[in-house]
Amino acid sequence: MPMFDYVRAHSIKEAIGLLSDPRYVSRLLAGGTDILVQARRAPIMFQRLVDVSRVPEMKVIERRGDEIYIGAAVTYTEILESELLNAHAACLVEASRTVGGPAIANAATLGGNIANAARCADGIPPLVCLDATAHVRGPDGARAVPVVELVSGQRQTTLQPNELITHFSFPVLPSGARSVFLKVGPRNAPTLARISVATAGALSQEGRIQFARVAPGVVFPRPQRCIEVENLLIGERPDAALCAKAGAKAAQVMIEIAGQHWSTNYDAIALRGLVARALRRTFQLEE
Repeated sequence: MPMFDYVRAHSIKEAIGLLSDPRYVSRLLAGGTDILVQARRAPIMFQRLVDVSRVPEMKVIERRGDEIYIGAAVTYTEILESELLNAHAACLVEASRTVGGPAIANAATLGGNIANAARCADGIPPLVCLDATAHVRGPDGARAVPVVELVSGQRQTTLQPNELITHFSFPVLPSGARSVFLKVGPRNAPTLARISVATAGALSQEGRIQFARVAPGVVFPRPQRCIEVENLLIGERPDAALCAKAGAKAAQVMIEIAGQHWSTNYDAIALRGLVARALRRTFQLEE
């Protein structure tokens, strides 16, 4: 592997200053589970890594009023161990359980997973399902960007040069809401997602669906919620037939948006089943 410099930032302000230093072409390092692998496979395009993995402002997990805040340098192990996230963001906790073995979970960060913007990123569907916002800061100041707009394609984001994600925030789900994350991959072990989905839902006092979100992963060119499926669910009483209908609708929407390709038949069958199963779990139906 070619040589490069390394420096650790101790604050967001310092990290932005280091990234903006004109003497170097710099890249952020959080957990290193993506960038160091990439550096071994292809010529590196940077001269220095700026490590933000221990910046205190980027390590928070806390509730502020009706919103949850998660620092971009929070690891997946820290998400798994958070009582707050287990109570209010179960889909993100479930996704964290699937990212890899303990060594990966201890190092990989939520911000790094999103900024890397791989279509198979486990962190993207839960954040989209939770309607999360990415808070970004750079030399020109701070801005807030919905995660669905931040990730613009496969390994593409709308981050500007020398910007970094500092944290994410999302509204607390309605009272009684449940959320779920499921994925399928090429093996029955921690693996990259072939297809994934995050769902959330809540029932009214009359037992009808009053809140529903469905966010498939991998199958669309860029992250998005499946609004057509959500609209199909709202106002209905949940049962296995409705969940199956929602799964079929999700597969239809996938084909309309992504088009036909060599794996479409498999993807449609897998997505249909995965969405139906996730919704059954969300609304606590017997399988």
